[in-house]
Amino acid sequence: AEILHRAMKGIGTDEDAVLMLLTARSNDQRQEIKAAYKKAYGKDLVSALKSELGGLFESLIVALMTPTVSYDASQLHKALKGAGTDDDVLIEILPSRTGEHVQEIVKVYKKEFGGKLEKDICSDTSGHYQRLLVILLQGSREEGIDEENIEKDSKDLYAAGEDKFGTDEETFITILGNRSAEHLRRVFDAYRKLSGSDIEDSIKGETTGNLENLMLAVVKCVKSIPEFFAERLYKSMRRAGTDDDTLMRIMVSRSEVDMLDIRASFKKMYGVSLYTTIQVHLTYGEYQKVVVSLSLKKTVKFKPVGYVN
Repeated sequence: AEILHRAMKGIGTDEDAVLMLLTARSNDQRQEIKAAYKKAYGKDLVSALKSELGGLFESLIVALMTPTVSYDASQLHKALKGAGTDDDVLIEILPSRTGEHVQEIVKVYKKEFGGKLEKDICSDTSGHYQRLLVILLQGSREEGIDEENIEKDSKDLYAAGEDKFGTDEETFITILGNRSAEHLRRVFDAYRKLSGSDIEDSIKGETTGNLENLMLAVVKCVKSIPEFFAERLYKSMRRAGTDDDTLMRIMVSRSEVDMLDIRASFKKMYGVSLYTTIQVHLTYGEYQKVVVSLSLKKTVKFKPVGYVN
């Protein structure tokens, strides 16, 4: 707290000191720093940072200072409020979080934004897409592997899609939305043996739009969450102009969860390191440094009391 206070004191801000300290701490530790700062200096640390920083660097630092569940809740609220819906955010967050985490998001969303997340989602979506979102929002997947139903589920999926004219979306939604990840992995293997193709191919052939994207996200997260995020990171940086919202959201939310695995998946899938890709596509000084630091997962423990940077 003292180091941050000195970094923001007087004319100008020592942005390097801010980014080096905050990216080297866990989210829980940042909350402790925030409390210590308010106790020592009588003002909110996030407000102080906002007044001193700007642009993407400010947005990223503020995101890092937000408790993890609150950050996800705020991203969902931002995606749903106003005209239009940012479906990419819904499709990214709900399939990739644990059931317990999703249930916490629902509680925090109501507390911080005064509304029910399910109601807001239902107001902005419709049809089978809405139904699968609502199922995921319950955060109550079945546990374990039901050996007796692996073959049945694979046959039901085949009968609901490739083996009939038209598509029985309800069957896909029920199985993909409720079965455990380990059970679904076995079902997908059985489906490949039965149909001769991957479940993703069936989804692409039988559905379109947001429902297709959400189902594919569920399947990808069941198979490998790090690969799911590696792909999203790659797509956020591969075209002209970086999708900073997606990049920032993933780096902040996964930096303490599975960033090392995401880095390994990125290198395996695209033949280039995440570190190098970030350096090539992000040219904005301090913002780039924070993203690079998060990609390297430089979280460390607190230094002893009296430590001077």
